[in-house]
Amino acid sequence: MPNLQSVPKAVPQVEECWAAIDGVRVRYQRAGSGPPLVLVHGLLGYCFSWRFNIPVLAQHATVYALDMPGAGFSDRCPGMDSRFGGSATRLLRFVEHMGICSFDLLGTSHGGAVAMMAASMANQSQPTVRRLILVGPVNPFSAHGRFLAPFLGGRIVSALFRSLFPRVTFTHSYLLRRLYGDPGRIAPGTLEGYSKPIAIPGSLEYGLDIVRTWLDSLHDLESALSQIADIPTLLIWGSKDVAVDPRSAHLLQPYFHNARLVMLDGAGHLPYEEAPVDFNRAVIDFLTTTHTPR
Repeated sequence: MPNLQSVPKAVPQVEECWAAIDGVRVRYQRAGSGPPLVLVHGLLGYCFSWRFNIPVLAQHATVYALDMPGAGFSDRCPGMDSRFGGSATRLLRFVEHMGICSFDLLGTSHGGAVAMMAASMANQSQPTVRRLILVGPVNPFSAHGRFLAPFLGGRIVSALFRSLFPRVTFTHSYLLRRLYGDPGRIAPGTLEGYSKPIAIPGSLEYGLDIVRTWLDSLHDLESALSQIADIPTLLIWGSKDVAVDPRSAHLLQPYFHNARLVMLDGAGHLPYEEAPVDFNRAVIDFLTTTHTPR
């Protein structure tokens, strides 16, 4: 269970906010003051994913944590472009709507891939990404997703997911335990928190659409890596990550000219929940010691 005593007694207030972006209602949380830091959750996540991090990070930055359209409590919109690039475009539209010109960007898992795509797009226009923090990011060098995604996106498995979806608590409990290096660290209320938005109509379709476009998205991402090589980057991985192979960190790192790798021993795919003290310390150290060329 996370050490909640690491959160200071006097913490910045976390505001729940809403924004209309191109006709889509987007929920986000905002806290703190200072340079903007935008948090992008993973495929089954939403603002809830950052509950152990926002109060700490907000002491060093103005934190924006959004529920990406299609996830959390933001709108589900049939026909959305579900590729990494489509999600990155929506992320940048949110940043522009907030009036942010330059920001630090933290993404995890699927959100890490979206963050890299967004950085490559922002590199050519406003707003610009100052620094990248990638937490077990989906990447072209992890065989897990490259081989698993086509299987999950197939008709038979998609139909199986639809049949299991009414039993969301059981299914989500299994997935959650798999994503932790030590399931004994799962904090009370975690399963209930993640299960709440899953029952909103359109959630399953959104996830399956992403999986169906996975391989094309990985190709697009690999092509975009050269465009973000100059952005100072922090890579954080759990050594027991079963979703994105930790060995791929060493293949991804050389694509950046200034990249730091932190491997959290014993943590799984959700190190920001499983080891929040170490995670927060690594992020704050990076933000306070790494200068940007911009």
